[in-house]
Amino acid sequence: SDLERVKFSLELTGLAASFGPRLYTAQMVKHGKPAPDLFLHAASAMGATPRRTLVIEDSVSGVTAAKAAGMKVWGFVGGAHYRLADGSVLLRQAGADRIFAAMTDFWMEG
Repeated sequence: SDLERVKFSLELTGLAASFGPRLYTAQMVKHGKPAPDLFLHAASAMGATPRRTLVIEDSVSGVTAAKAAGMKVWGFVGGAHYRLADGSVLLRQAGADRIFAAMTDFWMEG
């Protein structure tokens, strides 16, 4: 999504304060997903080392991009867009290191 839509969505859900200025969108880089540019830009802006960065992704292009950036990726399949498809297979094939379907599973061993 573009930056204004992301900001609006975070405000609407009450999550904006959790992110502050740390919002990054494809508008900020030359190549969007599946290129690694966005993830590398965000890591650089936050002073993070890519190999020590965890990405939570719900799309094949996002998993592909994060893996190309040298990051660990957990695939989230709890979104409505996976109701009719087996997202776990798709994201695992794209390279996801772990798959989870609910935020309550985030801290579970997997």
